[in-house]
Amino acid sequence: MSARRIGGLVRLLLAGLVLARLSRGRRRRAPLAGRSGPLDAVSVVVPARNEAHRIGPCLEELVADPGVAEIVVLDDRSEDGTAELAASLGARVVAGTPLPDGWVGKQWALQQGIEAAGSDVVVLLDADTRVRRGLVGAVLEELRDADLVSVAPRFVCRDALLRWLHPSMLATLTYRFGPLGAEGEAPAPRRAIGNGQCLGARREALLSSDVLRRTRAHMTDDIALVRALAADGWRVSFVDGADLLSVEMYASAAEAWREWPRTLAMADVTSPAWKALDSAVMVLVMAVPVLRLASGRAGHLDRALLVVRVALLGALGRFYERRGLPFWLSPLADPVAVGRLVYATLRPVRAWRGRSYG
Repeated sequence: MSARRIGGLVRLLLAGLVLARLSRGRRRRAPLAGRSGPLDAVSVVVPARNEAHRIGPCLEELVADPGVAEIVVLDDRSEDGTAELAASLGARVVAGTPLPDGWVGKQWALQQGIEAAGSDVVVLLDADTRVRRGLVGAVLEELRDADLVSVAPRFVCRDALLRWLHPSMLATLTYRFGPLGAEGEAPAPRRAIGNGQCLGARREALLSSDVLRRTRAHMTDDIALVRALAADGWRVSFVDGADLLSVEMYASAAEAWREWPRTLAMADVTSPAWKALDSAVMVLVMAVPVLRLASGRAGHLDRALLVVRVALLGALGRFYERRGLPFWLSPLADPVAVGRLVYATLRPVRAWRGRSYG
């Protein structure tokens, strides 16, 4: 058999794998709905390092939520007035201690913040999130049937170029792991995913698991945490919370290009075999059809995959606050986004927020 026919067969098999994953989205859980009324006391923990320019909106809605007993801002040695601003908005600010050897900053900040929290339930939020009333109650309700709740947000992308690049990068998750909220058997722990921007769990269970210490060196901190707990037998719930939570991760496409592959490539939490398969899926099923179309050499399989890719925009659209033409043209960014992620898989990023890790 010729190399060309072998390559075509490989692409066909990978396309079948992706279609099988996407087909699970026919039956998905309803998005997270807000819950109000009497609630158990919850501590919200916000790790923050030089977040004075964006932590304000995150805290303002939390302060007004009757289900929030306290807001603990773990100030990770900020130098821009983060602690003073957080305190002025009603948060309890805990000064972080120096980063120990072998820890990444996010895990160390979370460890200190959870230890400082006073409630039975903790919700861990990133400083760039924007919370709508009812999120905390919804997480509590979800914890009735889960041990760890992870919430997917709606993304705020103000820059037009970012609205073109970001959805393409997000689509790589669907190609690798299938749609969010698909009903059915839970994935194996080594393939579990979640979102570290919003996590909820019982405080004592988290501390007893020692999960943050066990995942202390991972740059892909949230996926490492989710997979470690899933391997421990925890029931992990990853839910669509786009109606209750939004996040402005990046101010520009350049920032997303530089920073997001640190976690999106999942290089330090994925085995070599899965990294090879995931990269092949992104290249041959996502990127190649666009390149072949641009060169005038698109075949039947390429056209079919492009139709699937465009159809996926309908599902991804609810996860963006602003869409417009750049969003609908985002499949054209697939070769660029895939190239960046494959590079990050081969050359993992080991720097974050002014710190470099070995």
